[in-house]
Amino acid sequence: MKPLGETNSHFWLAQRMAKATDTDLVAAMEKAELSQEDWAEMVLECRGCDWTKGCKRWLNLHERTSVPKAPKACVNQNRFMALKSALEELEQ
Repeated sequence: MKPLGETNSHFWLAQRMAKATDTDLVAAMEKAELSQEDWAEMVLECRGCDWTKGCKRWLNLHERTSVPKAPKACVNQNRFMALKSALEELEQ
């Protein structure tokens, strides 16, 4: 089993991925779509991901533009999509 990545750097990678995909984490927490435990689990998943270098490159390429969803290589892709979708449904 490989060691987990550093917590703080993966916290920021997950934050950047949320921003790149227009996933509003604050709104998700305010609307009870994302708990502190859920967020901690997402960061933990990120810490165990093998795609960290690719993730950093991808995020650097998408720093100024948003994309509809995280890349397939992102371990939290489905979570970001689910949060974004839940927030969009609440707005309707």
